Amino acid sequence: MNTLLLALLRALRRHRWLRLLGFAYILSSLGNGLTQIIIFGQLLDWQVSPATLTLAYMLSMLPGFIGSLWGEALCQKMSPLLVLLSTEILGLLALVFPLYGLTHHSVPALLTVQSAEALFSGMSYPALTLLFKRGLRDEELPAATAMETIIFASQVLLGTGLGVLMFDRVPLLHMLAIDALSFVISAGLLLLSACALRTLALPLKERLPHRQERLWHILSPVQKRSILLLPGLAAVGSPAMALLPALAQEIKPTDSAGLALPLLFARSLGQLCGPLMLDAGKLERYSANNRLLLFFLIIYIGCYFLLPLSAHSSCAGLVLIFVAHLASNVVFALGTFAVLKSFPQPQIAKASAMSWRGQVLVAAITTGITSVTAQYFGALTALYSMSLICLGAVGILLCFIKTSSTK
Repeated sequence: MNTLLLALLRALRRHRWLRLLGFAYILSSLGNGLTQIIIFGQLLDWQVSPATLTLAYMLSMLPGFIGSLWGEALCQKMSPLLVLLSTEILGLLALVFPLYGLTHHSVPALLTVQSAEALFSGMSYPALTLLFKRGLRDEELPAATAMETIIFASQVLLGTGLGVLMFDRVPLLHMLAIDALSFVISAGLLLLSACALRTLALPLKERLPHRQERLWHILSPVQKRSILLLPGLAAVGSPAMALLPALAQEIKPTDSAGLALPLLFARSLGQLCGPLMLDAGKLERYSANNRLLLFFLIIYIGCYFLLPLSAHSSCAGLVLIFVAHLASNVVFALGTFAVLKSFPQPQIAKASAMSWRGQVLVAAITTGITSVTAQYFGALTALYSMSLICLGAVGILLCFIKTSSTK
């Protein structure tokens, strides 16, 4: 079976720049994951309200909207690798916020670093997508999907795994030092990748056939659908993901951090394993199948609905979260592949940025409504109501796009 994992391994053997880039972002994601553990672990230890926990999740997404606008504009003026390098340096400088927050017991400072990381992630996404589109042939695009999956999952897989082991055992300031080191090494590897990719590291010179702000109006139904897949996933996935720490508080109020951190690790493990098992040769067919996409989204929210029933079995809770995010990240992989496959190189940076902004905006709106609902009616009510409403809305949207594309 030609899985995404095998496709990635073949591409890594062929492209030195891809090996350096992948290693750089895995290290950077490890540092980001450590930061997440420090923030959420400390907030849980300080026993902040469920609304604050949900706000922390929202702030880890919303500034990415602005970041994607910056990243899209920068890709027109400089090398995408230089954009990526800049985000690593800025990420290193942003560690001053958790440093201040830990030493001065400042919740706003911990929330600020969430915003900074989201901003830099938004800047890097269109640059990374453009780099993959330039550096890989069309038949190698499944490898780009696999690489994005690994980068996405390693933030919490490696970072959370290491963070769970270190939390309450290693001083938090030492964890921040490891985080800083990961950014430094990542920046060095990106410089080496730029040297290996000189012919592909130039700014985007091609012009779009129409004014850029009117790109949406000239897209085909298939291209519009590919842009909307990730926002659809965000609509269904964000309420449950935002509520995960608050659900841990309700399930096990005496040891919420002890439950929430392993659940975060199970989440990231599922995010990694699911997409890599997909057949690389069938990605285009899978990404066009609405029933398949809805099936995986139903599995996702179904596992979260069952999570409160696992109060007496931590192992069952870990399995449920693993399966939930295995399913959700299959949809994530199909959405990222659809964007890479549907757009030519001159449009790919803008198209990926549009998809990212849609994802961020939808996640922010649904998370904000979820936060208010959780504050007044409890985390469980917010989970059930918001998940069902969003799943229904996404189902209707996919059916409408399918109908439009067949006219």
